[in-house]
Amino acid sequence: MNARNGNDVSPALRVIPREEHVISRKNISKAALRVLYRLNEAGYSAYLVGGAVRDLLLGGHPKDFDVATNATPEEVKKLFRNCRLIGRRFRLAHVVYGSEIIEVATFRGTGEDSEGGEGDRHVVDGRIVRDNVWGTIEEDALRRDFRVNALYYDISDFSVRDYVGGVKDVQDRVLHLIGDPETRYREDPVRMLRAVRLAAKLDFRIDAAAAAPFDDLGPLLAEASPARLFDESLKLFLAGHGLKSFRMLEQCGLLRFMFPATARALKRGDEALRSLIEQGLSSTDKRVSGGKSVTPAFLFAVLLWGEVRDLAHTWMSKGMEGGEAWARASAHVVAEQCQRVAIPRRFTFVMEEIWSLQPRFEQVQRKRVFRLMAHPRFRAAFDFLLLRAAESPAIRQLGEWWNHAQQLPQEILAEALSNHAPLTEPLAGTSAAVVPRPRKRRRRRKPKPDAS
Repeated sequence: MNARNGNDVSPALRVIPREEHVISRKNISKAALRVLYRLNEAGYSAYLVGGAVRDLLLGGHPKDFDVATNATPEEVKKLFRNCRLIGRRFRLAHVVYGSEIIEVATFRGTGEDSEGGEGDRHVVDGRIVRDNVWGTIEEDALRRDFRVNALYYDISDFSVRDYVGGVKDVQDRVLHLIGDPETRYREDPVRMLRAVRLAAKLDFRIDAAAAAPFDDLGPLLAEASPARLFDESLKLFLAGHGLKSFRMLEQCGLLRFMFPATARALKRGDEALRSLIEQGLSSTDKRVSGGKSVTPAFLFAVLLWGEVRDLAHTWMSKGMEGGEAWARASAHVVAEQCQRVAIPRRFTFVMEEIWSLQPRFEQVQRKRVFRLMAHPRFRAAFDFLLLRAAESPAIRQLGEWWNHAQQLPQEILAEALSNHAPLTEPLAGTSAAVVPRPRKRRRRRKPKPDAS
């Protein structure tokens, strides 16, 4: 491998013929095949590359297909009327077929000049990047992040071309970085999160050398833009492997750099919070695998709940009114988190509503029960309440009461709640024990000034 990456291994081509791998064209999108064939017919080299090749070798069904070629973006555009060029630092061609976009990238060079320099380098969004430098397929392979992502499917003979040992890594189910790990993470700190995400998605292990710099270089994630880290968070937690990603983030020591409030709360030994987070992520994974919709707001509310709850309780113990304590705690935690991960306001607003509704579940008076049920965030807040069952027997019983209350006709529920006595009997039509109505706290009256 080249000196820039600080690795003494040179690229060595291994060609895996069609009879020795499982990739079939029937599992490749027709749009990607059209792009590959058109480029080949025009005299250019063109290969399916990256994650699609990796996933096909694993027997998966990729959703995205990328192409690498020796044609420049302008040459690609001349071949496809349905093509648009994007990017400034590194130009890419997007060939559009209906809702599908095939990304076509020209082989990237190492960025080295004749005197052994590194070309025109820039720091953009926490990454060391270089302006457009075209190269050979060998150089392109060395510029990729992980060996398993540097595999090329050749449409001309249906073989797989491997320059860095990616096929063996697929077989061994391990992630090796291409080049010196510290150098590659300094080029782009988000690669650390990408390693975690890929390992969780593929059920691979991260090579020890690739994981070793996490502790020292984790703080570099602060140099990446919060907006980019928000996108990475969605890929980590909302792609169907969120629970594995969370556990691996914590295990690798990267959680505290992404979600410091979550890491602090878990470090205090809050097992109820861990249960809530893991159940929330597990149910999200099930919804994704079932093709159901998921919202980042609920997930982030789960991740940050521990710190919000603890702050609110602390301020209330010091005499702050409950509503104000919850509002201030929510605002404080959201503000801190958004400095790391830029959660859009449309999501933080929902998160704050879910949190603020939690104490209202304890108020089981008639008017308040129906008012809460009519709230637009009631369902999300109720699902959140159920996740909190491990916090205490009282919270678990509260969740059971609200679950049964929703199953009753309104008139029966209203009649049961009309009783002025404490609600100690089961609700009519159910076997659920009813949570006693909380006693109203008497406000302390300010002492009258001494008339004397």
